[in-house]
Amino acid sequence: MIVDFHIHVFPPQVREQREEYLRRDATFRELYSDPRSKLAGAEEVLASMDEAGVDVSVIVGFAWGEMDLCRQTNDYILEAAARSNGRLVAFCCVPPQPDDEARSEVQRCAAAGARGLGELRPEPAEGLRPWNQGYDLADSDEADLLAWASSTYDLPLLLHVSEPVGHRYPGKRGLELPSLYRFLESFSGVTVVAAHWGGGLPFYALMPEVKEALGSTFFDTAASPLLYDSLIYRRAIDLVGADRILFASDFPLLSQGRCLAQVREAGLHEEEQRLILGENARRLLRLPYDAP
Repeated sequence: MIVDFHIHVFPPQVREQREEYLRRDATFRELYSDPRSKLAGAEEVLASMDEAGVDVSVIVGFAWGEMDLCRQTNDYILEAAARSNGRLVAFCCVPPQPDDEARSEVQRCAAAGARGLGELRPEPAEGLRPWNQGYDLADSDEADLLAWASSTYDLPLLLHVSEPVGHRYPGKRGLELPSLYRFLESFSGVTVVAAHWGGGLPFYALMPEVKEALGSTFFDTAASPLLYDSLIYRRAIDLVGADRILFASDFPLLSQGRCLAQVREAGLHEEEQRLILGENARRLLRLPYDAP
């Protein structure tokens, strides 16, 4: 089984009326103001899966700053997953405001079949630019809310994490490693999927206290060919283990086929490939062995 743990989809109204949403959300504008930036729907994801040989994909929306936009995208993702005969798994997103509205949306999504929350983008300020959804993961009411949602409804948290060094690109700003680490320390029982190799966090697993704090943390490989040499797979396996790595493409930013090729060319053992390409995700999401 091959599972892609990180796919972005948008409802038709966002794809067809991009300009309106560019005006409404600053982070969406940063990432998608270039008309070459692709916006995909569920149908395109399923077609890509057929072409690349992917069995199941986790579909996520966007960390909108407005609750109404989150609900709109959540509805689309939940409906698409329900129609897919198990091929699409829904992760939903809420602005984690510590209030009853956010809690109600988490409850609604969980009841409707959401299997996780994400991709969440707590993001540092730059000058006067506000945080994407207005919160920090370290020592905040919002962090408490996310931990409650994950623990109460068994929803893994897929967090956007950016590497603190290297080349710049739209959307590079993301969750800072100190904030992520403090969250992992504070909520050791919460299952976290740190996207994009966790911004390099696996390398700190050489520190015993960090390795202990990573006990419930997985790392997805989204956009890996744009960020790292294929040696990242061997190095990360040596540091955190093959059982903590989840194959992900970040489609439509990158094709699923290209990302699969990087895994297959990384010189991994057969069992390591099996775990990374699907078995780890199957266990985490509790998918049946005969999932499509």
